[in-house]
Amino acid sequence: MNTPKPLQGRLFLVPTPLDFGCAEQAPITDVLPTHTLATAASIQHWVCENAKSTRAFLKRVGETHPLIAPLAEQTITELPRHVHKKGDHQSGFDGKPLLAAALQGKDVGLISEAGMPAVADPGSSVVRAAHDLGIAVVPLVGPVSLLLALAASGLNGQNFAFVGYLPQDAAERSARLKQLESLALKTGQTQLWIETPYRNAAMLSGLLQSLHANTRLAIASGLTLPSVSIQSHSVAQWKKGLKGPDGHTPAVYAIGP
Repeated sequence: MNTPKPLQGRLFLVPTPLDFGCAEQAPITDVLPTHTLATAASIQHWVCENAKSTRAFLKRVGETHPLIAPLAEQTITELPRHVHKKGDHQSGFDGKPLLAAALQGKDVGLISEAGMPAVADPGSSVVRAAHDLGIAVVPLVGPVSLLLALAASGLNGQNFAFVGYLPQDAAERSARLKQLESLALKTGQTQLWIETPYRNAAMLSGLLQSLHANTRLAIASGLTLPSVSIQSHSVAQWKKGLKGPDGHTPAVYAIGP
């Protein structure tokens, strides 16, 4: 007698709170809906950016919804470091082996350290692999810092682009900022990017030195936290001494006309 082949599992894209690495944390029930928390609690197989932060997230989930298995029994697989460095679509990474559990009928969760996986974070190679294998992909509801910042910026939300990280070198960063500003002013397209918190001060300084006085600059930091700061002003107004984000809080930057 042949054993029936198990139905394929699904790949769930599990968003996490935006407070990773922050001094304060929002109650998880304030930023993730019940269905997302319940689904996360039901998953035992994970593909992640960082195993330690994934366990910390699951511990928070377990405080409101019992986990299907204790943390020690969760299967957590990290994406290779070169995927983080080069990006999913430049590293040539094949995510199919990470979905073996789904092919055996088990649901798999894809998770990043903060926000929606595969958006401004690694994971799209795993999503693509799921589609190629015929595995259903299910995005769950949760915070996406880019869209929260864009909506609160007053800039064009009908035409926008996320451009990742800008160069660290001051001269290269200035050239890139001027290029993005020219594109924004010419097309009306909002340009968004993110920065490592400890470089926030250097980023703001570079912005004020490189951009035209009338260009609008929006900076959102601490999104979903009590200490949230969202400011949107002309560069000329910023130069009057407005305070930017500190060196510990993730921020989203946006410019436009």
